Amino acid sequence: MSIQRQQDQERRRRQAQIQARDGFIASQAKRKGSPCQRDDDSQVADLHSGPSLPEDICQHIHSLMPMRDAARAACASRSFLHSWRCHPNLNFSNDTLGLIENACQKDESARLFYIKVDHILKSHSGIGLKKLKIQIDSDYSAKDSCYLNKWLQKAVTTGIEELTLILVPFGAKYNFPCSLLLNGSGDSIRYLHLARCSFHPKVTLGLRSLTRLHLCLVRITGDELGCLLSHSIALERLELRCCDRIVCLKVPRLLQHLNYLEVSGCAKLKVIDNEAPNVSSFSYGGNITVQLSLGETLQMKSLSMSCCGSVFYARAELPSSMPNLEALTVHSHTERAYAPTLHSKFLYLRHLSIALTGAPFSPAYDYLSLASFFDAAPSLETFNLNVWQRYMENVSVFADPADLRQMQELQHHNLRSVSITGFSSAKSLIELTCHVLRSVMSLECLTLEAPQSCVRCSDRYNKSGKCSPLARDLLMEGHRAVMAIRRYIEPGVPSTVKLHVLEPCSCHAVELQMSCLS
Repeated sequence: MSIQRQQDQERRRRQAQIQARDGFIASQAKRKGSPCQRDDDSQVADLHSGPSLPEDICQHIHSLMPMRDAARAACASRSFLHSWRCHPNLNFSNDTLGLIENACQKDESARLFYIKVDHILKSHSGIGLKKLKIQIDSDYSAKDSCYLNKWLQKAVTTGIEELTLILVPFGAKYNFPCSLLLNGSGDSIRYLHLARCSFHPKVTLGLRSLTRLHLCLVRITGDELGCLLSHSIALERLELRCCDRIVCLKVPRLLQHLNYLEVSGCAKLKVIDNEAPNVSSFSYGGNITVQLSLGETLQMKSLSMSCCGSVFYARAELPSSMPNLEALTVHSHTERAYAPTLHSKFLYLRHLSIALTGAPFSPAYDYLSLASFFDAAPSLETFNLNVWQRYMENVSVFADPADLRQMQELQHHNLRSVSITGFSSAKSLIELTCHVLRSVMSLECLTLEAPQSCVRCSDRYNKSGKCSPLARDLLMEGHRAVMAIRRYIEPGVPSTVKLHVLEPCSCHAVELQMSCLS
C-alpha cells in the first residue's frame, strides 16, 4: 500500500506541474503586449514552470544577453520570443552567428551568413532597435549590395542610436545609401562606424545627435566630410583612419563639444586645420610634413604621434606649443637626430611612452639622449620605452666594455614606474637604465623585458601551449640582454626598487639547442 500511495502522489505532483505550465502559457497568450508581440507564436512554449516576470524586466534581461544566447532563449521561451522580435541590439558577424570558416567552406559560410541575417531581420519588427552592427567577414561582391541596402532600410529608422557597417574583404565596393539618413531617420544616431565603403554626404544629413564618427578605409573627400561635420554639432569624437581621398581636413569651430580627434594613415593628407576650440586629445599617424594647425593648444592634455622623426619633434617643439600636456605617446621608425637637451619644460607631463621600433636605425640610436625627457618633465610618473628591433645595430656593452657614460644627474622625485620592452645589450640602453637608477629618487618599479615571441605560450587564445618561433639572433640577443642586466644593472638597484626581468621563454631552449647543433 505504501508503494501505491507514493506512486499516486508522484502522479498528482506531475499533473499539478503540467497544469501550472499550461496556465502560465495561457496567461502569457492573453496578455496585451508591445507591437512586437502581434505575430503568431503558437508553436513556442516556455520550458520552465516558474512565475512569469513583468514584460519590461524580461525584455531588459534579454537585451543584455549576447546575440547567440538571446536567439537560443527565444527558441525556449515565449516571453523571450516576443522580445527577440524587437531585440534592441543586433550584431551580425561570422563569430556571432557561429559560422566557422576555412578554405573549403568559404563560399558556404558566406551563403549562410546572408541567409541567417536576412531571416533574422525579416522576422524583426523594426521597433525598438537601438544598435545594429553588420560585419561581413566572407567574400563580398557588388551583387550583395542589394542585401545590405535592404537590411539598412529595415534597420535605420527613428530611434536607432548606433550603426556599424564593416566590410572586411579587400577590394569590397559598397556605396552607403546616405538617403537613409534623411527625413529624420538619422536624428537619433549617436555613433556611426563605417569601414571599407564609399560615403558621399553631399546634402545636409540629419545627424543632430551624432557624438562619435569613426571612418576607416572609407572613400570620402575632404569637402564631403566638411559638409557632414558642419551639421553634426553634438560631435565629441572624430576618428579617421586610412581615408585616402582626404587631402585637406577642416574641423569647423561650431563643433564646441569635440574633445577627441584621431587621424592616421590618410596617405594623401596635406593639411589638418582644426578650429574646434575644446579638443583636448589628439592622435596622429602619418607623414610629419603634414601641415598641422590645431588651433587653441593650451587645453591639449593628451597627444599621440606615430611618424618618422617624431621623438626629436616632441622634445624640440611640443614644450612650447603644447605646454599643458599630461600624457604623451610617440612612435617612430626613423630618427635623423637624437633627442636634444634643451631648457624647455613639460611642467605637467605625467605619462610618457616612446617607441623606437621597426627597421634598424642608421646611425644607431643613442638611447641615453632620451634622458633629456626626464629633465624636461619634473612631474613625470610613468615612463614606457619600446626598443624592439629585428636587427640590432647598436654597439653591445660586451663588445665595448669601456666605462659607461654618465650624464649630469638632476634628481627626479615623481617618477615611480619605468618599463623597457625589447631590452637588449646595447651599451647606450644600459647607460640610460643606470641613469634612471641613479637620478630617480622616487622609483618603485623597474621592468626590463628581453625580446619575446609575438605569440606566447601564456596567451589566452594560444591553444598550442607553445611560443611562436623566435629567430636565433633575437634569441641570442635576449640572453645577452639578461646577462647585461645581471652584470651592469642589478648591482645598482636600490632596496626600495622592485626589479622585474622578463627573460626569453623556456619554450625556446630546444630551439636554441637545435640551432647550435646545426
